[in-house]
Amino acid sequence: MFAVLKKELKSYFLSPIGYVFIGLFLLMASVFFYLDIVAYGITNFEYMFYSLATVLTFITPILTMRMFAEEKKEGTDQLLFTSPRSITSIVLGKFFSAVLVLVITEVLTLIYYAILRFFGSPNLLTSSVTLGGFLLLGMAYISFGMFASSITENQVIAAVVTIGFFILTWFLPDFSDIFSSLSLINMFDKFPSGQIALDEIVTYVTFTLLFISLTIIFLQRKKSVK
Repeated sequence: MFAVLKKELKSYFLSPIGYVFIGLFLLMASVFFYLDIVAYGITNFEYMFYSLATVLTFITPILTMRMFAEEKKEGTDQLLFTSPRSITSIVLGKFFSAVLVLVITEVLTLIYYAILRFFGSPNLLTSSVTLGGFLLLGMAYISFGMFASSITENQVIAAVVTIGFFILTWFLPDFSDIFSSLSLINMFDKFPSGQIALDEIVTYVTFTLLFISLTIIFLQRKKSVK
């Protein structure tokens, strides 16, 4: 797994992908830092993450759409199926490499916390809970994006399916409360208020494990057919 993780992490930063993701995120973070915090003269670092959760919905495919779709298109997926490494280790390596890019991005947002710390006293506990919740949201997004990439060889289709699914989950609770547990972005709202929401944590972890498992199962079945 670690060899795959290292290889994939290098690929993010030896190509524009990692820089584009981080650059877009920090650009929007700067915008919302001003609109949600500076404009109101407050020092609540966590406030801008309400808006950044929406941004994450649209930029997550930058990290995930190429994971397996690109290899299928170029025919290099055959190397995956004949590799001595297990499908599980390959999937986990790709997943955690994307998560590490997200972690690096979150760490860079601490510059905004430092700015607020200079001018006031942002709540460290609430800020930490927010960053933790945001990471869980991002991991759930990445797991689904990876699954979408595994079922198609077209990166654009993988991106559209990923974004379309996330947007759909925004509106499902409007039709029935049964679907409230699928609204990942709505579940995030508790974290910026400083609440360690156990139900939401369990849901995020379950969702992430589900789509990692589905990706492994799909690729295992495809391997058995080859």
